Amino acid sequence: MDCDAFYASVEKRDNPDLRDKPVIIGGGRRGVVSTACYIARIKGVRSAMPMFKALELCPEAEVVRGRMEVYAEVSRQVRALMEELTPAIEPLSLDEAFLDLTGTERLHGSPPAVMLARLTKRMKEDIGITGSIGLSHNKFLAKVASDLDKPNGFSVIGQAETLDFLADKPVRLIWGIGPSFQQSLDKAGIRSFADLRRWDREALGQRFGHSGERLYHLARGEDYRRVQRNAPVKSISNETTFHEDTASTDILDGHIWRLSEKVADRAKAKGIAGRVVTLKLKRHTHRILTRQSQLTDPTQIADRIYRTARELFDIVGDEGPYRLLGIGLSHLEPAEQADRSGDLLDPQAAQRAEAERATDAIRARFGTDAIVKGRALR
Repeated sequence: MDCDAFYASVEKRDNPDLRDKPVIIGGGRRGVVSTACYIARIKGVRSAMPMFKALELCPEAEVVRGRMEVYAEVSRQVRALMEELTPAIEPLSLDEAFLDLTGTERLHGSPPAVMLARLTKRMKEDIGITGSIGLSHNKFLAKVASDLDKPNGFSVIGQAETLDFLADKPVRLIWGIGPSFQQSLDKAGIRSFADLRRWDREALGQRFGHSGERLYHLARGEDYRRVQRNAPVKSISNETTFHEDTASTDILDGHIWRLSEKVADRAKAKGIAGRVVTLKLKRHTHRILTRQSQLTDPTQIADRIYRTARELFDIVGDEGPYRLLGIGLSHLEPAEQADRSGDLLDPQAAQRAEAERATDAIRARFGTDAIVKGRALR
């Protein structure tokens, strides 16, 4: 189940005046688009697009700053409805999850398709948002199906029809196939699943290494991964792909802050902290650079994540222009011991952390627009 334009849908629910208007979630004119409703997407607005470009495409759009604490609460409400159907739930994000409904028909007195239709009906009536369902016999195909008929869609890929369904579909439907990997597939003459199916397992392994085995099975609609309810969270990350490659330090610094803040918000919402900060950069040549820094104690403070990531960026920042930037937090643990030891080399760090916690409290009460850092507007 994948919620439709989740952040924008929540904003439209809470402000009926926005219901029939194009809505963009993001910062000011110099910021970037976090997400956009489907009305704005029709005009060409996309996530990670510079806000000025989005407003050129859709000047009538209403720009709304995100409210992560509200989205997290709505996500918990959706999760509660899912729990009534099955305990086998594997969240992918705040607005998307796999559900395993194997063996639940006798319990509910209805087949999975009916129960999922009732789920989205209750989401709309009780919570005020819509979602799209993908129903199939494994995780790969369920994910593909969920994207076929958005928004408010319901698509089924049956086991008997799997091979025929996939045959003429582009291989970019496979999660993890980015532009660079797509170029490698193109060179091998592989554009559709039918093309991929003509290669045997050994040939794919020789050409694409470990990825070849995965491609062999997915070409045949085979995915043996189980839905894992308590799969441990190994890392928290956010990344953004730029509408245009950039080498501007000011623009990239603004992205580092915004992504650090998103990572920190997710860590705080989950009650966890991390000891390792990761910076990911993709150059215009598609070469990926990653740099990591291990902290003396775990953190969930955006300021500390940002400053660590910015130090990493200063090492490689002149190797741009870049097309993608990401921030990650890993080596996670419960947040009880987070940000306790301080930083002898930065005596103001503790004060900034306290200021950030006070800011969180103010935003929780008065909304995310109550306090905004200047660097967030870059």
